[in-house]
Amino acid sequence: MATLSNSTNIFWQDCQVGRLERQKLLNQKGCVVWITGLSGSGKSTLACSLSRELHSKGKLSYVLDGDNLRHGLNKDLGFKAEDRAENIRRTGKLAPVFMNMPLELCEARDPKGLYKLARAGKIKGFTGIDDPYEPPINCEIEIKQENGDCPTPTLMAGQVVTYLENKGFLES
Repeated sequence: MATLSNSTNIFWQDCQVGRLERQKLLNQKGCVVWITGLSGSGKSTLACSLSRELHSKGKLSYVLDGDNLRHGLNKDLGFKAEDRAENIRRTGKLAPVFMNMPLELCEARDPKGLYKLARAGKIKGFTGIDDPYEPPINCEIEIKQENGDCPTPTLMAGQVVTYLENKGFLES
């Protein structure tokens, strides 16, 4: 797979509508929140709850769910280490939210039945089972259990919204 860094005929295309003009029109700054964690840790749940919370504040948002990206932009990628690295490269370098949930909890939830398949040997290289999960080194937000309890989607979304407000992303 070729990367852009190896190409000499790729040139940056400036857009007529700049970042500041877009911010003024939308009355908000742009940012990306990347939610990372094991399968079943609550990433999609948080993303949808956060989108709803931002919408209630009159802010535009869009959820790019990992599974949805693999139906389009990343449909040619598998789940080997190099494919996962390419998946991340294509998605972009973002400020991650780390869903730091224990493997046992994620495996107990198993909403897609993937852990069961991995334990049965039907999925090779499954992150968290036979391929290690590498948590982000410098995550902006870490969401984890408190006293054995998972925070609600609303509380998790509130934590991210507070971060975005404190960083000035939700003001024009």
